[in-house]
Amino acid sequence: MSTEVWLFGSFFLLLVLNMPIAIALGLSAVSTMLIFDLPMQSIPSLFYSSTAKFTLLAIPFFFLAGIIMERAGISGRLINLAKTLTGHYTGGLAIVSVVSACFFAAISGSGPATMAAVGSILIPAMVNSGYRKDMAAGLLATAGGIGIIIPPSIAFVVYGVVAEVSIGKLFIAGIIPGLLVGLTLAVTSYFIAKRDKIPKMPRATGREIGKALREALWGLAAPVIILGGIYSGVFTPTESAVVAVFYSLFVGLFIYRTIKWKDLSGILLQSGKTTAMIMLIVASASVFAWLITVEGIAEDVADSLLGLVQSKYAMLFMINVILLLAGMFVDAISAYYIFLPIFLPILAALQIDPVHFGVVMTMNLAIGLVTPPVGLDLYAACGLAKISLKEISRGVIPFILASLVALFIVTYIPAVALWLPDILGM
Repeated sequence: MSTEVWLFGSFFLLLVLNMPIAIALGLSAVSTMLIFDLPMQSIPSLFYSSTAKFTLLAIPFFFLAGIIMERAGISGRLINLAKTLTGHYTGGLAIVSVVSACFFAAISGSGPATMAAVGSILIPAMVNSGYRKDMAAGLLATAGGIGIIIPPSIAFVVYGVVAEVSIGKLFIAGIIPGLLVGLTLAVTSYFIAKRDKIPKMPRATGREIGKALREALWGLAAPVIILGGIYSGVFTPTESAVVAVFYSLFVGLFIYRTIKWKDLSGILLQSGKTTAMIMLIVASASVFAWLITVEGIAEDVADSLLGLVQSKYAMLFMINVILLLAGMFVDAISAYYIFLPIFLPILAALQIDPVHFGVVMTMNLAIGLVTPPVGLDLYAACGLAKISLKEISRGVIPFILASLVALFIVTYIPAVALWLPDILGM
């Protein structure tokens, strides 16, 4: 049996046995090293080198900032602003959900965090307004994926580290594709609401809009400060995450006064647990990725794919299919470590821009957040809506199809992702 067959075979067997992804990656890699007599002493150094990177410090800080902002009530104020702006249209509350997800995505950097912050408020509100429960949950689950496309994105931080690409450039490249996903979801919601004859919400008055804007101003300022600081060169993406934490603390403690000093220990504990889970995946996946590289698996697979397909566009289609299938089983961070060593030589051979590809890959993995059996946002939405996986799977299909439309537009029109970085000279 070859190294690659054992490595990938044992990994997918462990996934089928419902083993946590971090453990499945680590066990499959270690068992491969034992069976094929590879140097086990490499494991500690790989664990250390993969996690001891300054750039990866952005992950715990963005997680912490997102939790603080949600606890501070920023998400509720952003939702109220979206409601006053778009609630009176056909499918208004569904469109509010998408707009709110875009707002919170520009703060949290995380798909599940976006889903939890927005979905906990809007799924019950949509159901009470006449939307089907499976439709409401399916929409919010899919909209949560925007959290890893619109900057600041934790997924882009990991991609930038693995692919050695500018994280600032990835951030700005994700803006238009993220908004495009939001647009396709909003259009789909409009037609579903029109078909189901969902009543419109009353139009907000100018005074109501002004009040909602004033209340949400501190939340709206967060992405301006974070992204403006990065693109102006005032601070790096990692430093911006620290700025986001102190800004959110200031707003929560002194402006809205919805957070008390005694709450900080619980917030830090929640952030620490999430960060520990992510970094364990990073450490385990680094050993898996090292094996793919040193054993020549990445080169062999890349050569095989290039032998099958010579066209850049056909290759991008094939990669999209691979990533959509992979997203059903592995999370975004694991996917970067598993597949990027294979795909990077292909990008170089076919002259595919790695920033464009980073956006395409991340959009694929955002869809993976709502595809069973490992879709984190899908299960979170099930819990919030109190429905079964079977029920939500029916409601999420139109929104997955809408996301695929956005994905293929970005895949085959690279300027959608690269236009903003180009005009800013990045």
